[in-house]
Amino acid sequence: MVIEISDKVLEQMGMTEQEFLLEVAVALYEREILSLGKAARLAKMNRVSFQKALSERRIPIRYTSQDLDEDLKTLKQLGA
Repeated sequence: MVIEISDKVLEQMGMTEQEFLLEVAVALYEREILSLGKAARLAKMNRVSFQKALSERRIPIRYTSQDLDEDLKTLKQLGA
């Protein structure tokens, strides 16, 4: 799915594309619609950077079983 938001709209909001993606990802994470890993991917950030962004907004980090599954999958891919 592709959602286009014009540069003019972003400019009116005073946001860059990256800032907009981060705000959407944070909102979906906070509403428990996305896991930490999926929200980080939506924001085009690594998990650590996304966690830092959550911390800066004083949003608690939830570590779910889905997050654990994603971490285990990543470890397998890395050969750990």
